[in-house]
Amino acid sequence: MRSPITTCLYLTLFGSIILFTSACDNKGKNSGEESGIYPVDAEELDRNRAQIDQGLSQKKEWQDHWSKEVGDIIDGSLFELTMTDSIDSMEMPEKNPVLKDDPLFPYQFPHPGGDGVIDIYSYKVVTHAADDTAYLSPDAEVAWYRRDGMKERLLFMGPSGMFEDGIWLNEQEFLVFGYFHGNSGFRPMAWLINVDTHLLKQFQLVEAIDDYLPQSYIKTKIKLVGLR
Repeated sequence: MRSPITTCLYLTLFGSIILFTSACDNKGKNSGEESGIYPVDAEELDRNRAQIDQGLSQKKEWQDHWSKEVGDIIDGSLFELTMTDSIDSMEMPEKNPVLKDDPLFPYQFPHPGGDGVIDIYSYKVVTHAADDTAYLSPDAEVAWYRRDGMKERLLFMGPSGMFEDGIWLNEQEFLVFGYFHGNSGFRPMAWLINVDTHLLKQFQLVEAIDDYLPQSYIKTKIKLVGLR
């Protein structure tokens, strides 16, 4: 878990990175006009939705959580592709700071081929040493701590959403589940990342909801004493 000082450092280094565009709420605008978009044919789209189903079947707690929030069972067929883009990843020499005695250690995602871990929580969860509590930062990242001692930031998000869970589908593709809060409400999201080609596909559930307690899933997922 990171300290407030580390938070300031990361925000200084990476504060200019913004993942989301108005594509999440304005379907008429093609975000690829500014950031680059790649065509996805029907066969590939079916494969990606099957991958979302694969992730949901293994992250049943996330599927159940959002099915209850939405009021219907969610599956891959209900996610629409809103963006494809290349990831301008940022690399820096940094070893994984989450060690075995860290409460967040069990919640990292080891690469299936042994090439380090992906971490989606340690940037989000901030410790407060004065009273031994933890709270959720407004910002979040998906970071890959590779075996070669390099950290690669794959995704970053500000206070408009959260990365809630994830899973390696294979040695090349990592799937992140979470939500985004836009003009239409709170909407479950899925981000499919190819770490080899650095291609990102962003999916959103076709239905949004008006109200959602932002920390509801992550507080259930991560069993930390004092997490507020």
